[in-house]
Amino acid sequence: MWHFDGCLRLSRSRLALDARQRQAWGYVSHAHADHMARHEWALATPATGRLYRHRLGPKLRVRELPYRQAMTHGDCQLTTFPAGHCLGSSLLLADDGKTRLLYTGDCKLGASLTAEPIEIPPTDILITESTFGRPKYRLPPREQVIEQLIVAVREALARGQTPVIHAYALGKAQEVSKLLTTHGTPVLQHPAIYEISRIYQELGVDFQGSSDADDVANIASYAGRPLAGHAVVTLPKSMHGYRLGGLGDVFSIATTGWAIDAATRYRWGVDLALPLSDHADFDELVELVEQSEATEIICTHGPTEFVDELRERGYNARPMIPASQQRLF
Repeated sequence: MWHFDGCLRLSRSRLALDARQRQAWGYVSHAHADHMARHEWALATPATGRLYRHRLGPKLRVRELPYRQAMTHGDCQLTTFPAGHCLGSSLLLADDGKTRLLYTGDCKLGASLTAEPIEIPPTDILITESTFGRPKYRLPPREQVIEQLIVAVREALARGQTPVIHAYALGKAQEVSKLLTTHGTPVLQHPAIYEISRIYQELGVDFQGSSDADDVANIASYAGRPLAGHAVVTLPKSMHGYRLGGLGDVFSIATTGWAIDAATRYRWGVDLALPLSDHADFDELVELVEQSEATEIICTHGPTEFVDELRERGYNARPMIPASQQRLF
């Protein structure tokens, strides 16, 4: 039903899944750069299609797959379900009448203010990302991390500093901004982030703050200088163009699941690193496998230790490998 030849595909329909190179038909689970390319035709949810065109080109052709609405492509019936990762992110269920295959892309089982909650349909084969597939990546409770973020921002403002939060432009930046405005702190965003946030707003995500007063801002594009009482959300330091001029004295914060490692603060070059993630942590990955009811699990984009962990728990699991080597398993 599927094979991997450097690109994951549904075999008969030749549909490529999250391919990084141009394909005749490519399913795009979400609009992060490492999951998409300029395909001749892309299959995606309406929100992902909108963000995909924003990031790669407005003239790209997209066939929309709204959540829970089945469509036929080749020999399969395809249905998307929310993945909980970022706005529009989806799981893909492919059913050829004999076997059901569920592909996750990136996903998260926990709560989000800016993404639809994940829905996991039962399947026979599960192909899942396993980014945090080591037991040490058990993230602390979300509420605890949010409290740390809000306290750090408020304390920085009280000291006369500008709190600067580094987050990926699509997904994490909007989540952080919504968390801050919900707790009463307006946000200035890097212009590239703000462009995406405007799309989020057009698609129904409200960044309004905790006050309904007309003079209380929610989000705005950074215009060259900080404003009193505002936090600034910008790109990670590893990304070109993250710098914003005129910030003055700053307190920098990184928001990433990798912050569970104490060294992340130093790798990212920030004052504080908080483990706020839009990926499933170790326990959520195990829960995903359980809820899927799959009898065969293929793991990708993660450590091979997760495969070993699943096998120890009695699951029929293996890593994704090229078709030419699959006989080894």
